[in-house]
Amino acid sequence: MTNDHKLEVMSSAPPENVPAEQLRAVLPGMLHIYVAFDWGEEVLVDRARSLVSAEVHDLPRRRRTPSSIAYRPAPLRVRLPALEFELPELGRARASAEATVFDFAAVSLALHVPFSLTPACLLRLTDELANPADLVKLARAALQPLHIQLLPAIQNPLWQDDLSEEYFVFQLPPGQLSPADALSSHGSWLAGLVRLESGLLSPEEIAEALRLYIRYSPEDLFLPDWAAAVLLDQDCEETLQTIEFANLQLLEFRHIDNRLDDTCAVAYQLIHTLAQSWLPFWRSHGRSLRVLGELKVEADVLFERTENVFKLVGDQYLARVYRLLAGRFHLEEWEQSIQRKLEVAEGVYRVVSDQTDTYRAEFLEVTVVLLIVLEVLLALFRH
Repeated sequence: MTNDHKLEVMSSAPPENVPAEQLRAVLPGMLHIYVAFDWGEEVLVDRARSLVSAEVHDLPRRRRTPSSIAYRPAPLRVRLPALEFELPELGRARASAEATVFDFAAVSLALHVPFSLTPACLLRLTDELANPADLVKLARAALQPLHIQLLPAIQNPLWQDDLSEEYFVFQLPPGQLSPADALSSHGSWLAGLVRLESGLLSPEEIAEALRLYIRYSPEDLFLPDWAAAVLLDQDCEETLQTIEFANLQLLEFRHIDNRLDDTCAVAYQLIHTLAQSWLPFWRSHGRSLRVLGELKVEADVLFERTENVFKLVGDQYLARVYRLLAGRFHLEEWEQSIQRKLEVAEGVYRVVSDQTDTYRAEFLEVTVVLLIVLEVLLALFRH
């Protein structure tokens, strides 16, 4: 890509499509697989560097990228042994692997698988990618030795079996496929790739899949969707890392949202227990309120860290790539949902606490009245 071309963010109308089978040329490219996990509350980066052979990972820079665009704080990049695994249409695939560990205890495993396939074969490959359970299992096994090494540097470690986020990028070098032709004539094929769907899609579904894309120059194209993206570009490391980070941010939002679901369930149970208790004033909810306060602080810190780790201000292309991904991942809706749940849980706990305090005050008032009556009765009996 050159910086002299004007960036365009475009919307497309439903194209006239040619079936993928009519695309006979073999397309060389790279399949990038990103699998993100959460390892706990925080990673002490300085200590982690003393535990493993890692490098501080700086964001790749283009010719006119401002110095303000960088990871802050910089994560650690750890090179892992190459992995071999079976993939349809590729057979025994060999992938280079690397892990990126951030200070907020999120880790992303990147696998890079070269391919040389016809468009129809690429489309059939999506059937396997649409069910990534085996790839997630492979990623966990690949990261397990690193996780064990870094445990002393992880604060409150917790690696959940059911929490991961996967994303796939089909990178094709420019010149192999014209972006304009692909969008206008092979829209159904592109839509199938980004939706991980090898079957036929309706015109409406194709139009939605192709609705948002970016072209920086006449020869490149970035077309993202929820599950995957197509990237026609050559030197695009910074774009790939923007994709990787957005996927990781989605995982962190899901993580905090799940914890808030549990917190809200506990809060509702408190109300139920309080209503049925004969002695609600004896119950103390100070610990629950403290836990909620800690979770609120954790959520605020997470928002701050994920938004500040990646500084995109100043680079229009990366900023628009990120905004496009944030829109496809609904990151703003996730953040709003988290904020609402925090407010709901905080409100419930506050009501429970206030009601408990009221019961205690009433109990103390009744106790004082009873003591006064008892004292009066004792005085009368003495006389």
